[in-house]
Amino acid sequence: MATIHLIGGEKGGVGKSVVARLLAQYLIDHDKPFTGFDTDRSHGALLRYYAGYASATVIDSYQSLDAIVETAASQPDHHILVDLAAQTFQPLARWIDESGVLELAAELGITLCYWNVMDSGKDSVDLLGKLLDKYGTRLHYIVVLNQLRDDNFSILENSGIKQQALAAGAKFITLKKLHAPAMTKIDSKSYSFWAATHKDPDNANGLGLLERQRVKMWLDHAYKEFKSIGL
Repeated sequence: MATIHLIGGEKGGVGKSVVARLLAQYLIDHDKPFTGFDTDRSHGALLRYYAGYASATVIDSYQSLDAIVETAASQPDHHILVDLAAQTFQPLARWIDESGVLELAAELGITLCYWNVMDSGKDSVDLLGKLLDKYGTRLHYIVVLNQLRDDNFSILENSGIKQQALAAGAKFITLKKLHAPAMTKIDSKSYSFWAATHKDPDNANGLGLLERQRVKMWLDHAYKEFKSIGL
């Protein structure tokens, strides 16, 4: 059956939407069918960069959220990507709990996987701890250590939260930081990651040869991380 990938982390600016875009590009490049849902009302990344695959979802509407599970049930060969905006966990959790989503997913054979995207700060560590306290082993977890600020995750290592996550079956992957000017150009031109790695003859201000090479290397590392967890 399908897998629902909830891409969150609650804290703003940790790279949730970048991970959602990476997952979308990975699935496209590996010929894996997927459907995207975007909960960000102001600047939805999946809607902006992968519009042909995604639709808008209202996080505080049960009917809108219900479409996620219904799509997974009706398209068992699909991956379902849900890009969660910051500070949306409470309405999401309310829908999960009051609708019996975990129980129904188990009954239908649908895998529910929460991608917890985090930076190296204490806020991200505390939020991961709250997620684990609430759902324990009832969710599948992928913890994404995003090096967008630095690569020192000692706060997590020394907190006991990582051990708690591992005990709950969590898998950990690392996302390297992409060279900032390249990411700025990608965002300003609304390039998909595929477009960012290919020369754009219609745009003299597109990414240069070495910038495209850096993006390719960054994508290659991310793809290896995805493969390491069996995606």
